[in-house]
Amino acid sequence: MIRKEDVYHIGRITKAHALKGEINFQFTDDVWDRTESDYLICEVDGILVPFFIEEYRFRSDTTALVKFEDLDSADAVQFLVNSDVYFEKKYQEELNEDEVSLNYFIGFQMVEENYQSSSEEEAKYSVIGEIVAIDDNTENWLFVVERPNGDEVLIPAHEEFISEIKQDEKVMVMDLPLGLLEL
Repeated sequence: MIRKEDVYHIGRITKAHALKGEINFQFTDDVWDRTESDYLICEVDGILVPFFIEEYRFRSDTTALVKFEDLDSADAVQFLVNSDVYFEKKYQEELNEDEVSLNYFIGFQMVEENYQSSSEEEAKYSVIGEIVAIDDNTENWLFVVERPNGDEVLIPAHEEFISEIKQDEKVMVMDLPLGLLEL
């Protein structure tokens, strides 16, 4: 069974296309084209279901026509229209570090090194919060981080600020400029 914590959102199926069972897939991340995965995961009635790709072709930088195996008509794919599409995080490991999508980090805990700790008893890290979204509306992308108190803060998604990524623990260690969190 595919679990929500093992995948991340990469797009949405917007409509059926033509009569052969192709769907119009609007994506925010083309990771599915850059890895060895041969399927996409669609959410159908709240369940994550893998659909194997028979063929696909790009229509633009954010849209592709995808034909899934064994779905051979517009009627056969109608149940997928408006479905969210996900991708397994395990395939991110195949990519070079500079190819990893920022959406991969949604769900990671963001922490900052606690340089003021004077003893080993004090916490090594201060929790900033959980990365809940990526804001890509500007040229400089931002991590949307939900603080432990429920507030949201925007943190620049700049590699200079990332000290370490602990994939197994789903933790991103940051080295942020002084005062950034108070803005």
